[in-house]
Amino acid sequence: MLSSLQNPRQAAAQLLNFGLILSTAFMMWKGLSVLADSRSPIVVVLSGSMEPAFQRGDLLFLWNRNLVAETDVGEVVVYNVRDKEIPIVHRVVRKFGAGEHARLLTKGDNNLADDTELYARGQDYLERRDIIGSVVAYVPFVGYVTIMLSEHPWLKTAMLGIMGLLVVLQRE
Repeated sequence: MLSSLQNPRQAAAQLLNFGLILSTAFMMWKGLSVLADSRSPIVVVLSGSMEPAFQRGDLLFLWNRNLVAETDVGEVVVYNVRDKEIPIVHRVVRKFGAGEHARLLTKGDNNLADDTELYARGQDYLERRDIIGSVVAYVPFVGYVTIMLSEHPWLKTAMLGIMGLLVVLQRE
C-alpha cells in the first residue's frame, strides 16, 4: 500500500479508474432514463402496500409508456405527490377521461382505502404529469441494499470507504 501511495502516477491512475467507474454508472443511469422516457427509470419498493404483487425491497423497472398508450385500470404506476420527495408505487383503480386530461385514482393492493389521503392538499386525482412511469419488470429483493443504505447512513460511509480503499490497494 505504501508503495502505491509513493508513486503519484499509479495513485492518479487508480483515482481515474474510480472516477471512470462512477461516471460509467451515471451515464448508464442517464441512458436508461432517456430510453425509458422517465426521470427515474428504476425505483425500490419501500413499503408493504403493494403486497402480494410487490414486496418491500423489490427493484422495479419503469417505462413512461403513456406517450404510446393510455394508462389503464389495473396498471401499476409510480407517481410523485406534489411537494414530497418519495415516489409511490400503486395500482390504478379508476380512470376518468382519456388522453392528456385523464384523471386517475390509485390504491395499494394491500391497503383498505384509495390514495386520496396521500395526494397533495386539494388534489383528488392524479394527472398525467404526476406519473413517473409504469412498472414493466421487477427483480425481487435486490433493492434491500438501497433500503439498508438509506436507513443506516453509516453503511454508506463505510461502503464508500471500502471502495476507496480497494481502489488504492488495486495492483495493475
